Amino acid sequence: MTQESPRVIGGVDSHGQTHHGAVIDQVGRHLADKEFPTTTDGYRRLLEWMRSHGQLVAIGVEGTGAYGAELARVLTASGITVIEVDRPDRKTRRLKGKTDPIDAYAAATAVLAERATGIPKSRDGVVEAIRALRVTRTSAVKARTQAINQIHSLLVSAPAVLREQTTGLNTAALITTLARLRPGQDLAHPATATRAALRLLARRYQALDTEIAELDNAIAPLILQACPELLELRGVGTQTAGTLLVAAGDNPERMRSEAAFAHLTGAAPIPASSGRTDRHRLDRGGNRAANNALYTIVLVRMRHDERTRAYVERRTQEGLTKKDIIRCLKRYVAREVYHALTTTPTTQQTPPKTAA
Repeated sequence: MTQESPRVIGGVDSHGQTHHGAVIDQVGRHLADKEFPTTTDGYRRLLEWMRSHGQLVAIGVEGTGAYGAELARVLTASGITVIEVDRPDRKTRRLKGKTDPIDAYAAATAVLAERATGIPKSRDGVVEAIRALRVTRTSAVKARTQAINQIHSLLVSAPAVLREQTTGLNTAALITTLARLRPGQDLAHPATATRAALRLLARRYQALDTEIAELDNAIAPLILQACPELLELRGVGTQTAGTLLVAAGDNPERMRSEAAFAHLTGAAPIPASSGRTDRHRLDRGGNRAANNALYTIVLVRMRHDERTRAYVERRTQEGLTKKDIIRCLKRYVAREVYHALTTTPTTQQTPPKTAA
């Protein structure tokens, strides 16, 4: 009779150029640790090395949304259970120290003790494509805002003739006017240099505006492909839908319940009671971009949805503050969004047909 292989658990401390792996047994004893490069061959050798110590139950990986993203994809494709492990807090690191082996063993121990139970995002479907495009769009929007702010700043000290030429213009007209300026050749003259700078900033604004429009046209059909039901919810637009989809990932089923999704988005009520006071407060944690998306949806509903306005009026009469009412509404919207996300397949939708 052959002896059954011992059950072991792996842990990985992820970095840009290398991953440090560690293996422990079922009672937490440290078996071995080793460093591997962040290459396809390195991922394969890391998995083979861990399996050589026994029957691999699961692997805890730090940074599955960053340096460990590709490793998590490779391990999941190999049939390995991957658990997302948060970085140890400062107190733990101060008491136990920090090295790559320590962090790798800590990741494995967190899985064994069930302190880490989260399933990482799969990052292999249309939602990951949306995320990549939205990262570019976000940076373009920030750069465009910076450009218009710099234009207004330069106009404050610009020559009076130029200020009078642009006074009262809206943003579109201002950009068009500045983009057509003919500054001249003598850039040593302050007025000429100011005109040249304003023209360059205006043309940068126009280029970024075109880039944002192109990204919006690319993102919108992907969102419709990923989760059309999400866009049917009142107050949900393309941008808020994209933010919520990215927060949930390509595998929203990893969230066990609507309460888990509410906690992910920072919409879960936090008890703040003391003595005879029974109340809850806003959650300051969670995915802040997703929380902001819920907040935007609530504001739209408070302004345009009759049912929401009636709810706000009733709760105000009951003595709730505006912050408390918004917290309640965000929790309700999170419930609707969760059901929309989990009832629509995000990776098996066929792309919508385009008109010829």
